[in-house]
Amino acid sequence: MKKTLLCMATLLTLWFAPSIANKKNHNFEVSKNLQIFNEIFKNLDLMYVDTLNPSQAIGDAINGMLEALDPYTVYYPADKDKDLKMMITGKYAGIGSVVRYNRQLKRVIIEEPYENMPAAEVGLKKGDIILSIDDSVMTSKNVTDVSERLRGDAGSTFVLKVKRPSTGKTMSFKITRRNIKVPAIPYYGVISDSIGYICLTSFTEGCAKEMRRTFVDLKNRGIKSLMLDLRGNGGGSLSEAVDIINMWVPRGVTLVETKGKLSQSNRKYKTRYEPIDTVMPLAVLVDGETASASEITSGSIQDLDRGVVIGVRTYGKGLVQVPIDLPYGSSLKVTTSKYYIPSGRCIQAYNYKHSNGGYTEHIADSLTSVFNTRNGREVRDGGGIKPDIESRPDTLPNIAVYLNSLDTTEVMLNYVIDYIATHPTIAPASQFKLSDADYDDFKSRVLASGFTYDNMSGKTLDELEKYAKFEGYYDDAKETIDLLRSKFKHNLSADLDRHRSVICHLIERNIITAYYYQAGSIEASIGYDKTIDKAIETLKDQAGYKAILHRK
Repeated sequence: MKKTLLCMATLLTLWFAPSIANKKNHNFEVSKNLQIFNEIFKNLDLMYVDTLNPSQAIGDAINGMLEALDPYTVYYPADKDKDLKMMITGKYAGIGSVVRYNRQLKRVIIEEPYENMPAAEVGLKKGDIILSIDDSVMTSKNVTDVSERLRGDAGSTFVLKVKRPSTGKTMSFKITRRNIKVPAIPYYGVISDSIGYICLTSFTEGCAKEMRRTFVDLKNRGIKSLMLDLRGNGGGSLSEAVDIINMWVPRGVTLVETKGKLSQSNRKYKTRYEPIDTVMPLAVLVDGETASASEITSGSIQDLDRGVVIGVRTYGKGLVQVPIDLPYGSSLKVTTSKYYIPSGRCIQAYNYKHSNGGYTEHIADSLTSVFNTRNGREVRDGGGIKPDIESRPDTLPNIAVYLNSLDTTEVMLNYVIDYIATHPTIAPASQFKLSDADYDDFKSRVLASGFTYDNMSGKTLDELEKYAKFEGYYDDAKETIDLLRSKFKHNLSADLDRHRSVICHLIERNIITAYYYQAGSIEASIGYDKTIDKAIETLKDQAGYKAILHRK
């Protein structure tokens, strides 16, 4: 027995010895390199020809270190800490409006006041040019500078001077800043034969309670099935996601498990409340920008066979971040763990390599593993949430992309501003349409503006011609290439007619937003949305819906 115990003790010593040695070596390397960094900075501060800015120099060094990690581990100095708090809570103190840079005017303008917020309440309009804030001139400032000045302490008052382009008048508004909370649910309603629709744009603090109120209201209005739109939702709070899923899943179900280096990072998240409805047919809409908490929601519903997921594969963010308070009011948002949804899979789509300064590697489908939903359906890890039904949105024609882009032209904005100025009211969001005369007016403006857009087919043909010459095929192909080039020439007037319906809808949404805000814009787009059409079709076909959830 003594020999056995002695042997075991020796084995344990041999087992732990390398581990202890490695830890001591790691700690030594940390201490050594921190000392080297400290000495480098002290010598630079003492001897460098110019005076160093400590905050900038060390901030840049910190950011350089973090660049070798993942893009979600971020340092927030004291003057940027409010950005982190807004990301977590969805709240900030300001006027409640989106501002943007107008390339034509080289000025920052009001883009979209939020409903029931100070900017809208005092009468600011889309397109108003920001001239000054109190005594500070803003005409040479960028969007970041103007945004910083518009924000401040709740209850503080300032004077905003703008120029209204439709009238040419300079106007002054006395505005009191308020605590602004960006709505997590900008729109919900009943569409097509008792199907409820909820658009959830973020998982900020309190959104689960808002979701419960919204869902109960829709049930009271008689819905028989529900569509949850998570497209473009980049995520947020994990616990809010769990509480939202809990509305359709029984109490006590483990939805998420997090695993990290430290024991406190390892945690299981279970549903805590009695659900509202565990049987109502449910469709979740996703796209490539659906990420993080949105993927926990859609993935859990898929893993538990509680509903169908419709759209395109999601982003694939399976990492969890925790905010850490640092000295002097700064903060660090750091990745501490990976999360695993009910089937046991982690849907992280990227590996972040730390060697050679760091690089990103997308996980190949061939390297993913198979997991199973509650009903035995096969699902995979490592690449986001693959929808049960694929539905890709229509691609905008090239001319529409350029007309709607903030970086290429302001012709659409100018038209919308003038339209608003001459129309005090418009029809309800779901009914508003531009007349033929309205579109003809817009078309005339585009033709007169000198608007241009890239000829992508022509560029592709140029590449083909170059390679044909390189490979010796050009002489034989010249006649065909010349014929194609004659067909691919831009005809702006013809393109405006050819893509009239798409461009018209873009203009209508821009106008509707000015009258009915984000909710109106979403409502107006529902009838043009292929993925929503597919969800309606799926929810109406109950036999097909059930077959999807039990398909092996």
